[in-house]
Amino acid sequence: MAWWKAWTEQKGVSVKSSPHFNPDPDAETLYKAMKGIGTNEQAIIDVLIQRSNAQRQQIAKSFMVQFGKDLIETLKSELSAKFERLIIALMYTPYRYEAKELYDAMKGLGTREGVIIEILASRTKKELQEIMKAYEEDYWSSLEEDIQADTSGYLERILVCLLQGSRDDLCGFVDPGLALQDAQDLYAAGEKICGADEMEFISILCRRGATHLKRVFEDYEKIASKSIEDSIQSETHGSLEEAMLTVVKCTRNLHSCFAERIYYAMKGAGTHDGTLIRNIVSRSEIDLNLIKCRFKEMYGKTLSSMIMEDTSSDYKNALLNLVGSDP
Repeated sequence: MAWWKAWTEQKGVSVKSSPHFNPDPDAETLYKAMKGIGTNEQAIIDVLIQRSNAQRQQIAKSFMVQFGKDLIETLKSELSAKFERLIIALMYTPYRYEAKELYDAMKGLGTREGVIIEILASRTKKELQEIMKAYEEDYWSSLEEDIQADTSGYLERILVCLLQGSRDDLCGFVDPGLALQDAQDLYAAGEKICGADEMEFISILCRRGATHLKRVFEDYEKIASKSIEDSIQSETHGSLEEAMLTVVKCTRNLHSCFAERIYYAMKGAGTHDGTLIRNIVSRSEIDLNLIKCRFKEMYGKTLSSMIMEDTSSDYKNALLNLVGSDP
C-alpha cells in the first residue's frame, strides 16, 4: 500500500518543488525586487510561492551569501500587513512555523486557545514531536510547560494529553469489544449521569487511534441515540467543548475539518487572516488539494472563488497562487 499512500499524498500537494531549481538567480531576483525605492511584489510572489519550502530555505542561504542580508528580515522591512504575514509564514520551515504560531498564541495578555487546539488536535505524534523540538530550540522553553502555565483545568489536561501524542493509528486495527467498551464508558461518563466525567472523555478521545474512535462513535450513537458531538455540546462548554469537538472532527475527516476552518475564517464580516494563512500555508505541501475538494463539496463553491471575494491586492494574488487551480 506504500505506493498508494505516496500517490495520494502527492495528489494532495498544491505547492511542489520547481524543476531545474537554482537558488542563486532566485535570490538575485528577490534582491532586485526589493532594492531601491518601491518593491516588486509580483516578483516576490513568482519566486517564493512557486518554490517548495525546502527550496525557499536554499534561496535564503544564497541571499545571505550573495548580499550579506537575512532574507526574512529584508522581506519584513519591505512588505506590510497581511501580505507580509503570508510571505513570512512561507519562509519558516514547517515545524518552526507551527512552533511560532503556538508561541504567539500564548505570549502577552490573553491566550488564543483556538490556535493551540487546532494545531494539537490535527497533527500526528511525529509532527508534534518535531514541533516541540522546534519550539524549544527557538524559544528556549518547553511547549508542554508553557501550555500548562497558560491554561488551566480540563482544557489544560486535554491539551497536554494531545501534545503527548498517543493517538497515532499505525495499523488501523479495531478491537470491536474494546470499541464497544469505550462507547459504554463514554455514555456512562456523560449521558447516563448528572454532569459529565470530563477525564473519561479526555482519556478516550486523546489516547485512541482514528479508526478505533470512528467505531466508538458508531457504537456510542446506538447506545445513546445521539451523536458524540451532541453529547459533547450538551455536557461541556467553552474551550473544552471546542477542543473535544475538534478532536472528533479531525477523527471523522481531517480534510473536512480544515475546510471548515478555512471557510469560517472568511465567512461573514471581516476575515480571520491568521487562521486563513496558517491553514493554507501549513497544508500547501501536504493535502491542500484534497481540502479544496472537500471545501467545494461542503460549501458549493471553490476555495479560490471565496478568496477572490474576501481578499484583495497582492495578498489575494499570493493566496490564489498558493491554492492553485480549482478541483
